[in-house]
Amino acid sequence: MGATLTPVAPPPSRSRSSRRSLAVIAVLVAVVVVLLSQGLLTSLNYFETVDQALAQRGSLGTREIRLEGVVAPGSIARTNDGASFTVTGSRGRHVFVVAQGSPPQLFQANIPVVVVGHFASATSLQFDGTQIMVKHSSSYIAAHPNRVKAPNGTSR
Repeated sequence: MGATLTPVAPPPSRSRSSRRSLAVIAVLVAVVVVLLSQGLLTSLNYFETVDQALAQRGSLGTREIRLEGVVAPGSIARTNDGASFTVTGSRGRHVFVVAQGSPPQLFQANIPVVVVGHFASATSLQFDGTQIMVKHSSSYIAAHPNRVKAPNGTSR
């Protein structure tokens, strides 16, 4: 027999299924990016300086925050449950901290600290802390002696 000259239908187009696959991949990538960015944003823990916290004290209320300041000289008193001390801000403002638990070994006057806790009330100058963190370790200070300065201008 001879060859037939009737036209043959082209195979089904793959463009429709490839577009669908690309759309599904794009949606999955977008979902992963959103989930990662939300997870990273909620896991970041910033701190409020003494000056910022006092300026926002009414809106902060008794919500838990991280308070950053420098331990005032002569203000540290050991208590049965931890320590009490005063932290100062850059403008000379201060907050009295009552912290539960043992302070870290490097905890002392004239060093920057971050205290996790909350104000006793929306108008109080007392900050009830649950954790004290020394902002810079001694190895960091030794490696960068001019970066960490006490309020009196001395390097630590």
